[in-house]
Amino acid sequence: MTTLDTHPVRLSFGDVLRLGLLGVSSRKMRTVLSALGISIGIATMVIVTSIPASSQQALLDQLTALGTNLLRAEPQQTQGNPVLLPEDAMGMVKRIGPVTAAAQVANAHKSVHRNDKIDPNADSGLTVLASSTNLLSAVNGSMHVGRFLDDASANFPTVVLGSVAASRLGFVDLVPGQQPPQVYIGTQWFTVIGILNPMPLNPDLERAVLVGWGAAKQVLGFDGHPTVVYVKADEDAIQDVRAVLGPTLYPQLPGLVQVSRPSDALAAKQETRTTFSGLFLGLAGVALLVGGVGVANTMVISVLERRREIGLRRALGATRGQIRGQFLTEAAVLSGLGGLAGTLIGVVATLAYTGYQGWPVIIPFAALGGGLAGAVLIGVLAGIYPSVRAARLTPTQALAAP
Repeated sequence: MTTLDTHPVRLSFGDVLRLGLLGVSSRKMRTVLSALGISIGIATMVIVTSIPASSQQALLDQLTALGTNLLRAEPQQTQGNPVLLPEDAMGMVKRIGPVTAAAQVANAHKSVHRNDKIDPNADSGLTVLASSTNLLSAVNGSMHVGRFLDDASANFPTVVLGSVAASRLGFVDLVPGQQPPQVYIGTQWFTVIGILNPMPLNPDLERAVLVGWGAAKQVLGFDGHPTVVYVKADEDAIQDVRAVLGPTLYPQLPGLVQVSRPSDALAAKQETRTTFSGLFLGLAGVALLVGGVGVANTMVISVLERRREIGLRRALGATRGQIRGQFLTEAAVLSGLGGLAGTLIGVVATLAYTGYQGWPVIIPFAALGGGLAGAVLIGVLAGIYPSVRAARLTPTQALAAP
């Protein structure tokens, strides 16, 4: 007498995957519409993390361009003997580790006018400053027109005007091919070679007439001691650099060197980074939740519609575990397809929008990998209830369903 083996057949992972793919491929329109739901959720997650991140980076770049990592050191006004910073102040500051750039200017104590017919005692409200040639890069300045002082022009009677100084002196632009205008400083004519763009965080430079360091010594009788040292440093170490600037520039009495506190724009920049991070997490969570609800709804309807199929498979020997595995696999595949499509849609939309706005493209890796993995995970979680419900159906209940 032959004994029949009643042990159920074990399905391999490949068999379960094929069953899940068969359920997805046999209902193409439903698959497309269901995957579209989760793809919109994942695309939303990618977009709401990438576009704000790109916007944030553009904002941070703008704040950085204003000079959020810039410090200004100058002697305090004292009675009696004035404090003189060393002539090599710029070189001394550059030896501080986190310092990335340093420049210096000095008040030449000369008056400037449009021409030599104006009363030399009349106050124009402008300051003549001797400047190092690297000032523009140190303060994140830019040229409106013309060029800045260089190693050659710094030794000749040439000047660069701040935006306010140019307006007060009556110079709006420099026309190429025409004789460049001149200004009268002290008793000497100087040729204007450039005009600066506005610098909101450095209003003193906007009202300045900048002369080369060598020319100030040779023509204006400048003594070579800087009156202001501009220091650019790593943002994370800005407070440490501020603490050592005084002892570096005037070690005998560091308290006589006044160092500006970091710009309020730096605090705004750090606050912006924190605020945007919280916004990203909240929007991403909502997008994933929406996608998960869509998958759960689709799978519940699928179980209701496929009772006869479930009953037939149970009657042919399929176990509850195999039924659960089939429906969980369908949910995971469905969510994976939607997640992949949503990720691609989100990336394309981000590239298009940031390109239109002229922002840097920032697509967080977590939004890509996390979006796809999250879609599959949400799909599995959303498919648990429908798969358990399908597995609980007995063959007679399922086959008797209308």
